[in-house]
Amino acid sequence: MTPDASTQDKNDTRAKFTTFAESTKADWDNIMVQLQVTQARVADRLIEQLEYLRHDYGGFPVNRLEHCLQTATRAERDGRDEEYILCALVHDIGDNLSPYNHAAVAAAIVEPAVSKANHWLVAHHGIFQGYFFWQHVGLDPNARDNFRDSDYYDYTAEFCAKYDQVAFDPDYKSAPLEYYEPIIRKFFAPRDRTSEKIN
Repeated sequence: MTPDASTQDKNDTRAKFTTFAESTKADWDNIMVQLQVTQARVADRLIEQLEYLRHDYGGFPVNRLEHCLQTATRAERDGRDEEYILCALVHDIGDNLSPYNHAAVAAAIVEPAVSKANHWLVAHHGIFQGYFFWQHVGLDPNARDNFRDSDYYDYTAEFCAKYDQVAFDPDYKSAPLEYYEPIIRKFFAPRDRTSEKIN
């Protein structure tokens, strides 16, 4: 039986090295082409991961996908730009993968595609969100104040207050996930990163 051409990994397109130290420029030229193929699939994988949230309520009034959609829709209706809306949409994408560290998961996903301010917002929204409820679970609701010196403190506090903490309304009419697919595809499409600064 012959594997499907779309999934077959042909030996002639793979490097032959067993350590990076043995690799050649030709190997890496090919690997970089394959990286773009992988990147071209990222949007589909993110949409799939968001769909998993549809089936998880976690005790909340709405499922986790609906919470993300409400957050994004509220941000869009308030005039925020596409990058901000994207971050609002995927800020909780890590809920099913790493509940205790979900913000870091989402931040790692968006980092190559968004500004430093929006990356920081996604990375820290979990702590800032705690301001509204952590007193009920034995945590310090003012833990966000440890970041008071950040340039993005007010920016992140505003996100949580205006869009995130209010996005649990079963009667709110949010846009569907399909509506936001073009934004996901735009920000996660393959692109040339050769001139980007490595942090």
